[in-house]
Amino acid sequence: MNAQNKALAVHLFTATGAVFAMLAMLAAVNDEYDMMFLWLVVAFFVDGIDGPLARKYDVKTNAPQFDGVLLDLIIDYLTYVFIPAFALFQSGLMDGWSGWMMIIIVTFASAMYFCDTRMKTKDNSFWGFPGCWNMLVLVIFALDVEWYISLVLVTFLAITMFLPLKFVHPVRTERWRSVTLPMALAWTFFAGWAAWVNFHPESWAQWGLVVTSVYLMFAGIVQQFFFDDKDN
Repeated sequence: MNAQNKALAVHLFTATGAVFAMLAMLAAVNDEYDMMFLWLVVAFFVDGIDGPLARKYDVKTNAPQFDGVLLDLIIDYLTYVFIPAFALFQSGLMDGWSGWMMIIIVTFASAMYFCDTRMKTKDNSFWGFPGCWNMLVLVIFALDVEWYISLVLVTFLAITMFLPLKFVHPVRTERWRSVTLPMALAWTFFAGWAAWVNFHPESWAQWGLVVTSVYLMFAGIVQQFFFDDKDN
């Protein structure tokens, strides 16, 4: 297989995320949230490895007719934002006026964030919370969080999307990558486990989700404020 075909294959691999998004949406419409999150975890895994593949096979040079960044953003909006927000509302965990507020906040703020050209720092971290609502919503499902706590979390994270706070990229942020990458893989494992057991309250998966989520949420901020980060 020549370089052009390898690069094209990477784009095709990325595009499978759209299929997984549709499967997740169909599951959510049928109130099958365990299956929805399993499909979203698969999409999350694809999103985690297509970037390194794109750089390895230099898709910008070898398959320039397709914009991999745009393709990735389209799929990310579906899997990270749109479907999780719909599920949180549809499930009844956040419905009524709080659910409507959540839907508006999440979709509007994320649309603006995803088109913000300043979202990445020089060390390939994110400026502001990177709109990973799929991760938050999965934790809300796993812990059966009360609606008012969920609303506070959604509002707080939406605000942090536009604050100069750093959030690590599990693959591309070099500092602490030897810890961050295993944490991200562990989060994926615990997320799949939680969905597989249909968010059973006695599952140890929920504690794994809490520990890994806290690390991924605050690692970049700790780096920013407690270390001399010359990459920004």
